[in-house]
Amino acid sequence: MATDVHQHIWPPEFLALLRSRTAPPRLDGWTLHLPGEPPYAVDPADHDIAARTRLARADGLDLALVSLSSPLGIEYLPPAEAAPLLTAFHDGALDLPAPFGVWASACLSAPEPDTEALRRELARGCVGLQLPATALLDAAGWDRCAPLLDVAAEHDKPLFVHPGAAPAAQPTAPAWWPALVPYVQQLHASWFAFRAFGRPRHPDLRVCFAALAGLAPLHGERLVARGGGRDRGRVDHRAFYETSSYGTRAVDALVRAVGIDVVVSGSDRPYAAPVLPDLGADAAVHALRHANPARLLGPTKGARP
Repeated sequence: MATDVHQHIWPPEFLALLRSRTAPPRLDGWTLHLPGEPPYAVDPADHDIAARTRLARADGLDLALVSLSSPLGIEYLPPAEAAPLLTAFHDGALDLPAPFGVWASACLSAPEPDTEALRRELARGCVGLQLPATALLDAAGWDRCAPLLDVAAEHDKPLFVHPGAAPAAQPTAPAWWPALVPYVQQLHASWFAFRAFGRPRHPDLRVCFAALAGLAPLHGERLVARGGGRDRGRVDHRAFYETSSYGTRAVDALVRAVGIDVVVSGSDRPYAAPVLPDLGADAAVHALRHANPARLLGPTKGARP
């Protein structure tokens, strides 16, 4: 199946709940307010289900995986606030028509992760677990999320690491600052924390990092120079990298570092358009859109029960 592993759609009930809030994250009409970002004018067409379905078909997709927008910070709201938003997102996203599939999200503010809620969403058809990179920046983060990752492993489902909420930016920062600075820093740090703490704890877990993991794998030479690269020549075939917001130069550089077999196509629609990098052969595009996502998602290839 031609697959895009990274898209976003906000179902109607989820939109209604965001509009009912008086504190960020909230929608005022179609203007999104977040603590760490300037007000963002949402295009209603971006969350028009019929229009997005036509667009996915026009892109030639057999499967487009939608996920909660982790920069909203919903995972870290108090449980009583997060629960209805998570339920509305999962219910609405699981009800989307083909070709859409869904990543599950989890509340991270409770004293203990709600593993039963994750089991329920995976049983309902979610393809795997998404966590914000901000939850996985160090050993403590990977340890705290370990119960959720154990559930994903038990169900043979992958983890998708997505940028989380941005900290408050300088008033003079340009609008693109969160996407280019804190998002990339989060992914960069979570990838190194995964190498140091996550992979030893979860040796068989399939993991996919959004946005090429902030290009963290390109720092292999520095890793060797600083004493952390004893296994630099060994490719982790269960660690994947999706391509959203990057083009041929970045994807080609990452392929040189980790090989093409672990790079998967993702767009981050509606925030970026799909880009198919020119890697010199049709087989490369087939790998990114077909073969590699199938290995990431596992035997079911994202199909719902």
